[in-house]
Amino acid sequence: MSKRRDAMKEMMAPIVGVPSAEQRPVLKPVVQSGALKSMNLAFESLSHDAEEAGVLREQLASGQSIVELNAADIEPSFIRDRLDGFESDDFDDLKRSISEHGQLLPILVRPSPGKAGRYQIAFGHRRAEATRQLGIPVKAIVRKLSDDDLIVAQGKENLERKDLSFIERGLFAARLEDRGVGRDVILAALSTHKGNLSTMISLVRRLPEELVTAIGAAPKIGRPRWESLVANLEQSKGDWRHVLRDKSFSGRSSDERFEAILRATTVTKTKDELQELLGRNGKVFARASLSPKKTKLVIDQKAAPDFGAYLVAHLPDLYQAFLEQESN
Repeated sequence: MSKRRDAMKEMMAPIVGVPSAEQRPVLKPVVQSGALKSMNLAFESLSHDAEEAGVLREQLASGQSIVELNAADIEPSFIRDRLDGFESDDFDDLKRSISEHGQLLPILVRPSPGKAGRYQIAFGHRRAEATRQLGIPVKAIVRKLSDDDLIVAQGKENLERKDLSFIERGLFAARLEDRGVGRDVILAALSTHKGNLSTMISLVRRLPEELVTAIGAAPKIGRPRWESLVANLEQSKGDWRHVLRDKSFSGRSSDERFEAILRATTVTKTKDELQELLGRNGKVFARASLSPKKTKLVIDQKAAPDFGAYLVAHLPDLYQAFLEQESN
């Protein structure tokens, strides 16, 4: 039995049964045959995970485990993981699919801590929002989950269905750590090792969250490019806020927004422009350039074959004379 299947089995079972009538005025059990028919259609599409689909089908067939909830009674997870929200093309496609074929896969929720009659999403935020916008009930599995259980379920479901981008994973991890969540739980949620986790959190903490949020998920941008942006911000202190104020910025894709910020913070190096130094005969004997960090002097060996050696020999004396002049 694969580790992935074991993890999915453990997450989905045991499933909390439907609450009693006194406790669930808004819950409506889904008709078993219809729910299973929809779920079977969804599982059949998972051809690469046929064995896993069979395990889940057995879980759902064992009892009335799927309920319908009013979207108004459902709140999001206490940790936000995605940056692009519900404005992407993927979300529009999901909403259209649910409108045409119904919600094939249920979301996972827990009873909201301290709020009777309300529920908190562990995973399925996009499905819940799509059904809310469509004005239909949300199909859900209700299960008792601790905060750590919810975090792990939320992280693993994102990895299984649609990978979070590098920056989303890093920001998710940093937010969890800020809430006091242990590294062991974060590692389990993101299915990564300690070295990668430390790198992600460290990098995210060196970026202004305002900037990361403005750029978005940037799914095609990996760690090396984000590290380049961090280096730009720390070395050049380039102005990136004017890029955010550009009216065309928000209309670009997330990856394009990243590229615009990277370009704005990259300092283009140009070759030093050398100033020609003329002798009394009008001939160029050297070229020099001055900058805040260095002075560059190039002696023309053909025009002044011995001057370079002479200058080097007398530089200590010239420097001492300069210091004495400065002290007067």
